[in-house]
Amino acid sequence: MTGGPRRARVRLRDAGPTVFTQMSQLAGLHGAINLGQGFPDTPGPAVVVDSAVAALRAGHHQYPPVPGLPALREAIAAHQRGWYGIEWDPAREVVVTTGASEALAAALLALVGPGDEVIVLEPYYDSYAACVELAGATLVPVRLTPPAFAFDPAALRAAVTPRTKVLLLNTPHNPTGTVLPPESLRQIAETARAHDLLVIADEVYEHLVYEGPHLPIATLPGMAERTLTIGSAGKTFSFTGWKVGWATGPADLVEAVTAVKQYLSFSSGTPFQHAVAEALRLPPVRITALRDSLRERRDRFVAGLRDIGFAVHVPQGTYFVTADIRPLGEVDGLAFCRSLPARCGVAAVPNQVFYADPAAGRPYVRFAFCKQRAVLDEALGRLAALRSGSPPASTAPFSSIASIASILPTEEASS
Repeated sequence: MTGGPRRARVRLRDAGPTVFTQMSQLAGLHGAINLGQGFPDTPGPAVVVDSAVAALRAGHHQYPPVPGLPALREAIAAHQRGWYGIEWDPAREVVVTTGASEALAAALLALVGPGDEVIVLEPYYDSYAACVELAGATLVPVRLTPPAFAFDPAALRAAVTPRTKVLLLNTPHNPTGTVLPPESLRQIAETARAHDLLVIADEVYEHLVYEGPHLPIATLPGMAERTLTIGSAGKTFSFTGWKVGWATGPADLVEAVTAVKQYLSFSSGTPFQHAVAEALRLPPVRITALRDSLRERRDRFVAGLRDIGFAVHVPQGTYFVTADIRPLGEVDGLAFCRSLPARCGVAAVPNQVFYADPAAGRPYVRFAFCKQRAVLDEALGRLAALRSGSPPASTAPFSSIASIASILPTEEASS
């Protein structure tokens, strides 16, 4: 017998664990404050939790319909109508997914294939490249220009070829926190219409915009019929582990996503779907409360990072802040982030993993500020060692909710 067993092609062979997994593992190993992975450390609205518990006690344990519970699809359609004036038919133009990540994967698997090109704004969330590769298509980055991470409409126009099929647009933008202004969105829409491109609009941070309103690209002339918009209860209500996302758009695009989604998760999260339907019906002030709280934490954390010596891009949205490490005498974000948990007891994420050419993002790192104020203050105290060169005041393990609550003011610990 000669040779080994035949092997099928393995997609994403070189991917390995995501950078979020790696940095979270380092945070756990060193008892560091995890500002790398983007998840809040406070619970979402209690009334929404109560709705999930009520759904469990009512016996809602079995599969929901593949497109999602009718009540949730109706609530999503009402949300889009109430906030943005967009009308979608909940029966045919809304699909519920296992998180926004499934909506994205199903959309790309449904809409592109070998020979197609997908334009993305760079830096880009790492799953974009993975999903484009799984679909057999080619990712084409259009770089946001630092230090303001500004959009260049000429660069977008130059990136379009006869093979371009989809423009994957993310605003508010992860990892930079950039919110594209109306003029940029109009320029993007103009390019999409001129070249008959489909747009997949990742708008999961729609309710985390700190200056001015969020403007969905689907509201612009000629865009509703070519845009699939992705949303997420995890980002809006701080229930990231519930994995309830959705996609809205014209029936043909939503049906294409649903056809793929049924062979991914089929359906999931029945009691959570019941609860999210209730959450989307909350008064607007309840939905914007997280944004208002995060704005104060953003300002506090950005000021602290600047005091330490980082050059900081102030995010207009999301709960991430990008910092340039070069003023600290550092040049390699990956090496910096790998050493940071042991060095200071804090974890961050290197932005170079969000670039097709890692060298372009080498001096930048991303911190998540969706943490309680006491946690951010402790993290800044530890990071101050980078400025002074002296050991941090404390690198004691700081990774449990109990330890966080023990140093919080009473009103925040009970919120």
